[in-house]
Amino acid sequence: MAIAGAAVAAGLAVAGCSSTIEGRAQPAMETGTVDAVDVTGTPAPGTTSRTTTSSAPTTTPEGGDVSFDAEVGDCVTLGGTTTDASIEEASCGSTESNYKVIGKAEQSTQCISDADNYYAESRNGIEMGALCLDIDWVVGGCMDVGGGTTGPERIECTETSAADGVKVVAIEQGATDVNACGAGSSGYVYPERRFVVCVEEL
Repeated sequence: MAIAGAAVAAGLAVAGCSSTIEGRAQPAMETGTVDAVDVTGTPAPGTTSRTTTSSAPTTTPEGGDVSFDAEVGDCVTLGGTTTDASIEEASCGSTESNYKVIGKAEQSTQCISDADNYYAESRNGIEMGALCLDIDWVVGGCMDVGGGTTGPERIECTETSAADGVKVVAIEQGATDVNACGAGSSGYVYPERRFVVCVEEL
């Protein structure tokens, strides 16, 4: 996840230069990721509710220079640790996919505030570009969002050993409150872009 969240560094030598490219991501535990809350406003066990207010959605500026080739809407596997990040192409909704690219920016701090994570690259300690990321939520699919430093993982909905397993039951557009999911429900609120991912705990 991001510097507003996490630093995952993977050193890649640049051919013909003495500079180093480092990939960084926000640690899963210092999120970006919006925590699930129930409709009473009481945080789910082990979580806290993230509250951000905004009058209107904003967009992430296009730009920056990231060696990993991805476009907005593409999905990826983001893994590794805060000192050794990895990012790879993945088909959206596949077992391998855990994030979707929602924007590109010159710096990770320019990603929209309710993005779940980012992948940023630095050259000689100077951030050159960032991919802004959301969890690759799929209605009817299940994720373990408590995956530690490796981030969320897609799991079978019958999985019983997940640290924080959830099943996505709906994505409510135009909503800024978990109440959009119905009484007694839990959800992940994205207040700036005004949608809620409604989930059931496994």
